[in-house]
Amino acid sequence: MRIFDPHIHMTSRTTDDYEAMYDAGVRAVVEPSFWQGQARTSIGSFLDYFDSLLGWEPFRAAQHGIAHHCTLALNPKEANDPRCVPVLDELPRYLVKDRVVAVGEIGYDSMTPAEDTALATQLQLAADHGLPALVHTPHRDKLAGLRRTLDVIRESVLPPEHVVVDHLNETTVEEAKASGCWLGFSVYPDTKMDEKRMVVLLGRYGLERVLVNSAADWGRSDPLKTRKVADLMLAEGFSEDDVDQVLWRNPVAFYGLSGRLDLTPPDTGATYEGNSVLRAGG
Repeated sequence: MRIFDPHIHMTSRTTDDYEAMYDAGVRAVVEPSFWQGQARTSIGSFLDYFDSLLGWEPFRAAQHGIAHHCTLALNPKEANDPRCVPVLDELPRYLVKDRVVAVGEIGYDSMTPAEDTALATQLQLAADHGLPALVHTPHRDKLAGLRRTLDVIRESVLPPEHVVVDHLNETTVEEAKASGCWLGFSVYPDTKMDEKRMVVLLGRYGLERVLVNSAADWGRSDPLKTRKVADLMLAEGFSEDDVDQVLWRNPVAFYGLSGRLDLTPPDTGATYEGNSVLRAGG
């Protein structure tokens, strides 16, 4: 079984997680940029973070046989902080990097005017750079947030088939599907979606344009949720080809829109006296 986790925050995970993911069949991941668990106080913290998603995390993932790509953006939560908003001016020089396969996470947290501006601006940046967009729907007032999100997408020049609307659930999936956007589901131990509900939705709404991810961020989460969804799909009568479509071919098709997807992990070279954490000079 081959698995592509299309939304997982490996910055918050350990090398043990990489090893377990590889053993479970994960061979590729996309890591969206997100907040760091506390407020950033300067643009520099964003830029260092972006650099780590382009350098350090692909190196770490490759040591465990996993191809790593990322999406970059000003996230919705920090779009409300005037100290963070100038990072929008820095994004264009990062969005041309080889391993950036989308603009994201963008979208809504509290549905403020500042978030409206950040979302519209970054959808335009995605169009300007020939990239798809990964859109975060809010944890509160999900249906209202989805509808507002879809309105902004419709007003943009980015076609809906180049957008994945993530963190969907039973209350939002139908309208998201009707919009023509890709459908993203984050499977968690406690919140958003679990594997049983996910498999029910796959049976009800089909497998087309569906991305299933573990997200696996700072809170209680599980980087093996994609494999657990796959196992339950098989147990519930889905075929191996169905599993491959949802957990491999669909994310390859979506992020392939960037023209930058490379599913071969780079060669990390030798370790130093057995130490996998190689230190740069300086």
